[in-house]
Amino acid sequence: MIRLILAEDQAMLLDAFEALLGLEEDIQIVGRAPDGQRAFQLAADLRPDVIITDIEMPNMTGIELAEKIREQGLPSRVMIVTTFGRAGYLRRALQAGVRGYMLKDAPITQLADAIRKVASGGRAIASDLAESVWDALPDPLSDRERSMLRLAEAGRTNKEIAEELSLSAGTVRNYFSEIVQKLDARNRIEAGRVARQNGWL
Repeated sequence: MIRLILAEDQAMLLDAFEALLGLEEDIQIVGRAPDGQRAFQLAADLRPDVIITDIEMPNMTGIELAEKIREQGLPSRVMIVTTFGRAGYLRRALQAGVRGYMLKDAPITQLADAIRKVASGGRAIASDLAESVWDALPDPLSDRERSMLRLAEAGRTNKEIAEELSLSAGTVRNYFSEIVQKLDARNRIEAGRVARQNGWL
């Protein structure tokens, strides 16, 4: 029996995944999480075989969840199931130790088969994405720069970002100046758009 945790911040999708995957005789859903932090807590407590998570999750992204599970040496394998079919996201996910990457429009039978493959130690990547990862541009952003761009996208001022990250306002300005240069953008808003389009955010 494959023990599975579902992590998804949209309640309707979470219910749908649970209802459909619950019909599979060899898959047992042992936990549900509405955010990445809760998913990690469940992974540590329940040690499931597979965790399904979206990329964009409150408190901790799916990629950050995979990194933390790997860092903590937990046995669970992480699968991303998302609407983001960009090569940059896939490359970052694979670097974080993700074992599966599927799109939400895949048939449920395909998703169930992917879960079985990942649970047995293999990889499962959406076929139309698998080749594109080799063409993806390398991610130029550090984790700190990524955090800063996310906060800027959320409408935070430099002062608020400085307080949240325990930095000086001058340091935050310097970071944004470097980010804008790296991404060949005109300002931090355009930098965020460029990063998201390439799957770096």
